[in-house]
Amino acid sequence: MTGSSRGPNDPGRRDRIIDAALDVIAERGVEGTTHRRVAEAAEVPLGSMTYYFDGMKHLLVEAFTRLAESMSLRYRARLEAAGTIAEARAAVVEIICGPDLGSPRELVLCYELYAFASRNPEVLGITRSWMGASRASLSKHFDPRTARALDALVEGLSIHNSFDADPMPREDVAAVVAAISAGAGGGTDGG
Repeated sequence: MTGSSRGPNDPGRRDRIIDAALDVIAERGVEGTTHRRVAEAAEVPLGSMTYYFDGMKHLLVEAFTRLAESMSLRYRARLEAAGTIAEARAAVVEIICGPDLGSPRELVLCYELYAFASRNPEVLGITRSWMGASRASLSKHFDPRTARALDALVEGLSIHNSFDADPMPREDVAAVVAAISAGAGGGTDGG
């Protein structure tokens, strides 16, 4: 790779580093993520790390921001495609049970994000923003209290199902979503 004295001449390098950081975090956890491991995974010179990021914390904040934004976009798209309360309920079930959100890798990354956020205010802001975006997406179909409850259900059941030897079946998840959202209107289609 060629580069200038001011930095690498590779416009996609920063993005590759962030993506590689997520891969390393998923494999080794935040504690096992180092500049050297990320540089190797991104196939960039080690010096690139300090060119793009002030330090490991800066890189972790960028990586977790990317994770939250990526998952939030898919979450929102699924809910925006729903035109009725029934379709919105089905979208929530799909978010919990379907393959598009909450892959094993993403769940591991979420666990790492939550643990890191508990001690780092910059990352805590990312998680709070992500929760706000999730609730806003749900609020297009459900009143604010129901949206908050459904958002907590999505998080909780996703975590439980990832650890449970006998995860909750889709039909049971659908029944719980229906029970929580029974009579809960307030969204764009009026309930």
